[in-house]
This record gives sequence, structure tokens and C-alpha cells, in this order.
Amino acid sequence: MELSAGISTTDRRSKIIAQLDATGRVGVQELSDLFKVSSVTIRNDLTFLENKNLLYRTRGGAIKQTKVAIDLALSEKAKKNSEMKKRIGVKAASFIQDGDTIILDSGTTTMEIAKQLKQFKNLVVITHALNIASELAGSDGIDIIMPGGMLREKSFSLVGPMAEKNLKEYYCDRLFLAVDGFDTKYGISTPCVSEAQLNRVMAEIAREVIVVADSSKFGKRSFAHILPVSKIDKVITDDGLDELERKKLENQNIEFIVV
Repeated sequence: MELSAGISTTDRRSKIIAQLDATGRVGVQELSDLFKVSSVTIRNDLTFLENKNLLYRTRGGAIKQTKVAIDLALSEKAKKNSEMKKRIGVKAASFIQDGDTIILDSGTTTMEIAKQLKQFKNLVVITHALNIASELAGSDGIDIIMPGGMLREKSFSLVGPMAEKNLKEYYCDRLFLAVDGFDTKYGISTPCVSEAQLNRVMAEIAREVIVVADSSKFGKRSFAHILPVSKIDKVITDDGLDELERKKLENQNIEFIVV
């Protein structure tokens, strides 16, 4: 596969991570030929990605960093840790009250929250996820707001400048945010830059930010940074979290809930 020169630096670095995920190893000359840029540019890319803990540099290239969260399709994510996600979804819904306006981020864990919402009689749900909107469609007492935008097929979500602009018109009580990576130093992250940008807008308009993530997401970093841990109010996870990650979380100034 050949790629034309002129793609953005961010897109090129994202594709390098995708290539690493597919092959486990990449070479400087290989990437230089693929992206039609100089070897100096590729070395700068690899240095940048290594500093983000997204790969390991080797002589003449790089190898895969095994703790990087990769961008899986929603159907693949749904197969992973499904029982844990259901428990998290039930617990997360217990923090919602009739009369609330909430945001549900795209993701399989937030879908489990959506499945718990039909009990409410007066709720406004803002979501950019088509599958979540479909789940809630026709529910009496639930008003659904979608911000519009460009469809991202892997996550069935709407992203981009239109979605970001429209979200800024609202204010909400609680944001329920699913993530692909949770590192207590780096913060929360996702493989997709446009998702991360939209997530930051969501956090700006929310009175409370609640991260919902199963234990497999901890100790990992993904390509696009969303927020530092200091911007999170609550974390809801399962009891599979290892002791080291648990202690790191307990040292943060956030409410930590295990189900």
C-alpha cells in the first residue's frame, strides 16, 4: 500500500501506530518509502511516539508497545469483558436522577448505561453515538439530542467540527465517558484524534465527569490524549483492577468506585 505525501503529521503518526499493530515492527526506510517523506521526518515521528510511550525505538525502526490501546471496531470491543461492562453500566446509572441532562460517549460500556435508562421518566440524553440513540429511541420520557457531524464507522459515532460546535450550545449535569486507555500520569486517552477532541468539549460543558472503564483499560495509553486525571470527578471500574493501579487511583483526588 502506498500513501501520498501531504497527509498531516497527526494522520501519519496514527498510521504508523496502525502499521505497528498489524506487523509488530516497522523500519525507518520502509516508512519513509510508504509515506514519501524523509528518513529524518520518520525518525522524528518515532521519537515523538516513543516519548508518548506508544512504541519502543530499535536500531533502524521501532517495535510495538504492548500496552498501547488500539482502535478496535465496536463489534470487537463488545466481545471483551462484557459482564464487567454490564456491572459498570448498572452502577453508573444509579448516579442519574430524573430531570438530569446527561452525555453518553460512544462505546460498549456507555451502551450498557443506555440499557438502564428506560426506567427514567424525565431525562435528556446527549449522545454522538448512533447505536445509543437507536437503543433509546421511542423511550417515553427520554429526549435525545445528537450534535451531528461526520460518521466514524468503527465507533458508530458522529465527530468533527460540526459536532464540537453544536455541543458547545449545551450544558449538562453528567458526562459518562468511556476510554481506551487510563494512565494515572498521562490521563485518559483514545486511539482517534477526532474522538478525543470531541470528548474534551463534552468535559467542558459537563458539571461532573464520570469515567466508566473496565479494569483492562488501566495502565495503558492510547494515541490521542483526552484529559488529565485531575479533570475527572468519578471513576467506575470492576474488581479486576490490580493492586498497583488501585493504589495509584486512591492517591488521586477523585471518587473511585469498584463494582
